[in-house]
Amino acid sequence: MTGDLTTYLILGLIFAAVVMAVLAVAPLFGRKVDLAARLSTTPTSTAAAAGGQSLRTDHTSSPWARLVAEVERRGISLEDSKGAILADQLMLAGYSQPYAVRAFVLIRIILTLGLPAIAYLVINITDTVLTPMKLYMVLGGVAAFGLYYPNVRIKSKAEDRKTEILNGFPDALDLMLVCVEAGLGIDACFARVGQEIIDLHPRLSELFATVSLELRAGRPRAEALKNMAKRSGVAEIASFCTLVIQSDKLGASIGQALRVYALEMREGRRMRAEEKAAKLPVLLSIPLVMFLLPSMIGVLLLPAVISMQSMDFGG
Repeated sequence: MTGDLTTYLILGLIFAAVVMAVLAVAPLFGRKVDLAARLSTTPTSTAAAAGGQSLRTDHTSSPWARLVAEVERRGISLEDSKGAILADQLMLAGYSQPYAVRAFVLIRIILTLGLPAIAYLVINITDTVLTPMKLYMVLGGVAAFGLYYPNVRIKSKAEDRKTEILNGFPDALDLMLVCVEAGLGIDACFARVGQEIIDLHPRLSELFATVSLELRAGRPRAEALKNMAKRSGVAEIASFCTLVIQSDKLGASIGQALRVYALEMREGRRMRAEEKAAKLPVLLSIPLVMFLLPSMIGVLLLPAVISMQSMDFGG
C-alpha cells in the first residue's frame, strides 16, 4: 500500500512538472517584437509600424510576463535573494525584461523538481535496482544539474552575445561614419545604422534600437550611451560610448573620432582572427594523435605480428 501511494505521489509530481514546463515553453512560440518596425526613420512611422508598442508596453504585454504573474498569483514566490546580480547576468545574455529574473527562477524551479521526478519514473519503469545510497546520489545529481544548468547556460549565452556584438561592431562603425559624413546627426545615426544591420547583426541592431528609442523618449544622450555600454558588456563599446560623450562635450569632430576608432576596431578583429588561425594546428593535433596515430601504428606493426606468428607456427 505504501509503495502504491509513493508511486501515485511521484506520478502527480511528474504531471505537475510537465504542465509547468509546457506553460513555460508555450510562450516561446508567441509573437516576436519586430526590430525593423522599431527602427524607422520618423517618430510617427515608428509608432505605426510597431503597432503602438513602446519601451513601456513591450514587456508588460509579453506572454512570459503574464505567465510569471499568474504563477505568483497562485502564491508561489519567484523572488531571488541575489536578484540584482542575476538581473545583470541576464541582461548580458540579452534578457533585459523586468520579469526576466522571475522567469529564470521559475525555469530553475521546474528543472530542479521535475528532473528528479522524471529520473525516478525512468528508474521504476526500467526496473533498475539501485541501493538507497545510489538512488539518492542519482536523484541528487539530477537535481543539482537542474539547479546549476540555467546559470551555466546564461553565462554561455552571454559570452556568445558578446562575441557576436564585438565582431559586428566594426561594420556598424563604418556605417555610422558614412552617415555622419553624409550630414546625419549622431542620434539619427543609431536609428539608421540599426535598421541597416538588422539582418546581418541582429543583437547589435537591438542595442542601437534601444538607444534610438531612449533618445526619442527624451533621455539624455550620455545616459543612453552609458546604458548601451552596460547592456552590451563589451569593453570596446564602453570605450566607444565614452568617446562619443567626450567628443560631444568638447565639441570635437565626431567623424574623425569614428574614423580612427573604426580603424582600431577592424585591426582588433583581424588580430582575433589571426589568433584563432594560429590555434588551429594545436587543436588539430589532438584528433590526429587520438585517431590517426593508432591506425598508423596498427598498419606498421600488423605485418610484423603476422610474420612472428607464422614463424612460431612453422617452428
